[in-house]
Amino acid sequence: MSRARPPDPVRGLITPDLLERARGVRLLSCDVDGVLTDGKLYYADDGSEIKAFYTLDGLGLKMLHEAGIVVAWITGSSAPAVAKRARHLSVQHILLGAENKLAPWERLRDELGVAAEECAHIGDDLPDLPLILRCRLGVTVPHAPEVVKRRAHYVTRADGGFGAVREICELLLSARGALQDRIAAFES
Repeated sequence: MSRARPPDPVRGLITPDLLERARGVRLLSCDVDGVLTDGKLYYADDGSEIKAFYTLDGLGLKMLHEAGIVVAWITGSSAPAVAKRARHLSVQHILLGAENKLAPWERLRDELGVAAEECAHIGDDLPDLPLILRCRLGVTVPHAPEVVKRRAHYVTRADGGFGAVREICELLLSARGALQDRIAAFES
């Protein structure tokens, strides 16, 4: 499979190459602020950080877990709300305070025995770029800087904090032929 980046990914366009890239993914890593949240930072009067997570993303992550795709969160944030939400969703790999995301991502891959060619990453800013460039499937969101969007394989239709993660979860499941099984489980 070619490692070449598309010159200008069309937002939300599902191509045969994209489905092929998605089919081989065993590990999805996610940034938090701007991807799982809307990117705004909210502070309470006591100085604690408050985050709003999109509930539909959570179900998407649970469906990935059920399908055998490992999920990890790699974020520069150290807010307790991140760890709490991750635990609630049974996300086992939470890497907080990661200003340089490449080193912890490589350690995690080594620990799990997962090659870069079996990874997808969704991020929204320059600290995510090293992972986006090394993954089989690099994904970003519409509000990301142009330099990130130009280097990603896929730009989601939904924005961060508003379903971008659910969109990539369904893409990964669909590429494996597992999305309909997940949906059928809710229909019965």
